[in-house]
Amino acid sequence: MQRDTVQRRAIRKVFKDLGRPLSPAEILQTARAQVPNLGIATVYRSVKGLTEEGWLVPIDVPGEAQRYELSGKDHHHHFSCRQCGRIFDFDGCPKDLAKLVPQGFLMEDHEVFLYGRCADCRKDR
Repeated sequence: MQRDTVQRRAIRKVFKDLGRPLSPAEILQTARAQVPNLGIATVYRSVKGLTEEGWLVPIDVPGEAQRYELSGKDHHHHFSCRQCGRIFDFDGCPKDLAKLVPQGFLMEDHEVFLYGRCADCRKDR
């Protein structure tokens, strides 16, 4: 278990406040409001430790770098804004995905990613 430092508390607060999957760069940018001298290496070390502890889970984003979100959430999927690059959670799941699986195959898991523009980016138009 890692020490509870000012930097680590700031990173935890970022996840609690924003409540969505974040990249290390997003974590750094937001946490610097509390810890101005925070560096990207500290963010990566803290994220690694928080993931090992089970406080964060990695999110694989197709064609992009990994993001992280709070663990313990119910089953959900993600929306990726093509304009600002932020990732958001959404609840719900498409029904009857098993009927899309080729005959003879067994679906063991799934991930749904939706793409478009978030509400903030739609306002900018």
